[in-house]
Amino acid sequence: MSHPYGIDNVLNAAGMDAVDLLRAFFLLAAATTFTVSISSSLRSRFLIYGPRATSTGSGPRPTAGNTSGLLDYLATWQVPHSYFTQFYIVSVLSSVFWGFQLFFRGGVFKAIASRVSEEHRLQSMSWTQVMICWLLLAMQGSRRLWECFHFAKPSTSKMWFVHWLLGLSFYLATGVAIWIEGSGTLLTRPLSIAHFQITNAPSVRTFFCVPLFLIASGMQHDCHHFLFSLKKYTLPDHPIFRGIICPHYGAECVIYLSLAVLAAPSGQLVNKTMLSCLAFVAVNLGLTAQTTKQWYMQKFDKEAVQDRWLMIPYVY
Repeated sequence: MSHPYGIDNVLNAAGMDAVDLLRAFFLLAAATTFTVSISSSLRSRFLIYGPRATSTGSGPRPTAGNTSGLLDYLATWQVPHSYFTQFYIVSVLSSVFWGFQLFFRGGVFKAIASRVSEEHRLQSMSWTQVMICWLLLAMQGSRRLWECFHFAKPSTSKMWFVHWLLGLSFYLATGVAIWIEGSGTLLTRPLSIAHFQITNAPSVRTFFCVPLFLIASGMQHDCHHFLFSLKKYTLPDHPIFRGIICPHYGAECVIYLSLAVLAAPSGQLVNKTMLSCLAFVAVNLGLTAQTTKQWYMQKFDKEAVQDRWLMIPYVY
């Protein structure tokens, strides 16, 4: 008998369970983005956005056999760069939705969790892990949404509509990825008041990962505030920007790395689903940081920029 919400159809068509499907989505998205970036023609049309973007809509209209014209036409399918705010609206709403679904064992949660294979259920996150990771992801989405409203500046920049759709899909998928490897526990062990006792000693993993998450979040917020304070788009002179082109991107990677380690199921070093999520974040932001560095070198002092790391030390 087919399960509601159409989940059976999707998973049966993919020939995998819910965990594998999520991992495949993140890795395929990362691989596709990286592949597109290899071609300068595709990268300039579809990946570069904001002040670094070049005009792509001035080419000839597509005609039969005119590949360049077709690409130019597809590149005109854009949305305002301000649509980035929608990513974090979706992230926050997703966290709220899954909070209710997890704690009250909602039908959508059961539909997805029941489609996790026995192999993945045997090694499961604990209720405490799920709650902490869910809370941290909700905090991340809420902070970024707040920054979008308070640090936003008027802009005519645009981004390719596929980039926008991929971003929305990413945050929807991440809302599920943060708890999916805890399905074994969530389905078999009811939530009790004992899980909320503050007297419970934190694990070593929690002791290190939660502060790491908070430090990276604070650093990213400071970077965003500094960039917002600039009167115009200039070469940042903040101390942390003097050695790293995009430290706020590096902080984003550390945030997802801390979640991947914190959400590791029993007997594992890392949560592979969240690690796949990190792979997409690192590829996407790494390519953007590389483009930013090239743009800085063209627009500002090349000598002052060329030796700076992209996102973290030793990554050029």
